Amino acid sequence: MEPDKIMSALRSFIRQRFNVPEGDADFTDDVHLFDYGYIDSFGAIELTEFVEKEFSIKVNQSDLIVHPMNTVREIATFIEGRQKGAL
Repeated sequence: MEPDKIMSALRSFIRQRFNVPEGDADFTDDVHLFDYGYIDSFGAIELTEFVEKEFSIKVNQSDLIVHPMNTVREIATFIEGRQKGAL
């Protein structure tokens, strides 16, 4: 899947599930989702489940340590790499 489509799907899920208003100027593809309070530890589990289901990939516990996945862009990069078999 194209990176833009991956990021769009991630943004939509996060906005809808975690009640991020459309006009939130801080919510960008590069904002730290956890440091800025958009997602907490329970939300991280929901996001991981969404990623696995939506993009047909597996996210291992070690992936969360090895690969930065704190922003929409970082998560999309991971998804793209995993889909291509590079990760």
